[in-house]
Amino acid sequence: MNAARRPSSTGLRQFLDLWQQQDWMEGKKILRDADERSESLDLRFKYVARFEKLLRRPQAQEVLEILRRYGHDCIPIPHRTERHYWSVSCLPSTPGKALVRVNASWMELFSLYADGEGIRALFVVHLSDFTTNHSLDHGQVDEAFLERCVVTPEDVSYLFPRGEDIFGVKVRGFSSIGKFLAASRALRAIRAFNLTHMNRGRNAYQASHCYSLADHMLTNAE
Repeated sequence: MNAARRPSSTGLRQFLDLWQQQDWMEGKKILRDADERSESLDLRFKYVARFEKLLRRPQAQEVLEILRRYGHDCIPIPHRTERHYWSVSCLPSTPGKALVRVNASWMELFSLYADGEGIRALFVVHLSDFTTNHSLDHGQVDEAFLERCVVTPEDVSYLFPRGEDIFGVKVRGFSSIGKFLAASRALRAIRAFNLTHMNRGRNAYQASHCYSLADHMLTNAE
């Protein structure tokens, strides 16, 4: 008689049990990441020209700084999961003219766009983390909380993308994006959404991963 097979783990469950994921999401645990990154040299060279084009944009330094914070604070074990479970695209050709976009599984997680000489961001999160009663009711969005997460109320707005329990938060300006990332409830919500989609399996956007951008995302990431 053959021994019963254990069900195969998918996504981050190959590396982190659910308790570790929960503790990281809530800011209770610093995860041990791999010391080195795996790399495709062909893919690295493929997007060098796009990266150099981005560096010539007036928003370049703000983009790199926000990406560094996002990589450090919002992606679990980013070295170990790079490209296979998350990726970052540089000047992607998809609609919207994003400067950069972070994806996992089949889902967009985070994008930065030009806003005049500055930047604006789109965070994709769970709607239930941003309603007053944790429901999926579009009429219960906690607007007061969103406004507290940015420098001025005019810097934040939102949209309802297609899909159940999906919410888009649009934040304008480097300072307000930084403040949103620093708000503990907002950061927990970003982490929760990222865990959901990184656990769904392999990243569908591996071929668009820009290692030059990832270098900046993983600077000082532990």
